[in-house]
Amino acid sequence: MSNLSPYVTLNNGVVMPLLGFGTFQPSASQGLGISDETAEEAVFAALKAGYRLIDTAAFYRTEAAVGRAVRRAADELGIMRTDIFITSKLWVSDTSYDGALHAYEKSLKHTGLDYLDLYLIHNPMNDVFGAWRALSKLLKNEEVRAIGVSNFSRARLEDFMSFNEIVPQVNQVEINVLHQQIDDVNYMRDYEILPQAWAPFARGKNDIFYHEVLQEIAKKHKKTVAQVIVRWLLQRGIAVIPKSTTPARISQNYDVWDMELTEDDMHSIGAMDTATSQFFDWTDPAVFRRLANLPYADK
Repeated sequence: MSNLSPYVTLNNGVVMPLLGFGTFQPSASQGLGISDETAEEAVFAALKAGYRLIDTAAFYRTEAAVGRAVRRAADELGIMRTDIFITSKLWVSDTSYDGALHAYEKSLKHTGLDYLDLYLIHNPMNDVFGAWRALSKLLKNEEVRAIGVSNFSRARLEDFMSFNEIVPQVNQVEINVLHQQIDDVNYMRDYEILPQAWAPFARGKNDIFYHEVLQEIAKKHKKTVAQVIVRWLLQRGIAVIPKSTTPARISQNYDVWDMELTEDDMHSIGAMDTATSQFFDWTDPAVFRRLANLPYADK
């Protein structure tokens, strides 16, 4: 059995699950993500499987589904709201002081919850300094338990922290075996900012599930490649939010607490790093232009 704790203490003393469940699933047919009903069933299945952190965002349009699943879990499974850690995110069009305060209230309305556990600035765009002042106010007023950012590089974090009183508790970024973000993770560790990995499976790009190194390690531990990847992240001290809509896989991705990767396993996976994003080049102006112009009308 592994002695890895499923919880981590953030830099403000709040305890957060290391392994959570994500709710963004790109879909060619829908343009953005999974349907409302599918999202609710997936979150409910995740809570039933043992997950206690659920990640959503205003842009994903899954906040309402998350709220319903949380209430169902209380009624049908006896899982109390206080035992569940809910994250949501502020979209770029609302990233300002007034916009952030208004958007937080909208997220509460959508979820039907009294508070969120973690609220993140979704992207390093628009008036992030104004938005951070708003999030800091929410934190100080105990309207949210923790605050953080998403997709901030270590250089962006350095600029950000130089002019703000509160250090982010979490930075949610792309981390997977092909893009391991070693320098950024080390930087975050130095400042006690918890790195949280989105797209831990790189959404299956580059045949990641069929990579010989990962398959060999999975076979040795009698686990799946997905389980190996999740465990690899956890052993690096990185929080992770795998996503699936298949109940068996949802449960399987959580079943990583009875295994432990060896130093050789960790080294072999470390050698897979290409140091290249599988999705975004944050030095490319076109990325910012595209995100700024994505159609987004809050319901």
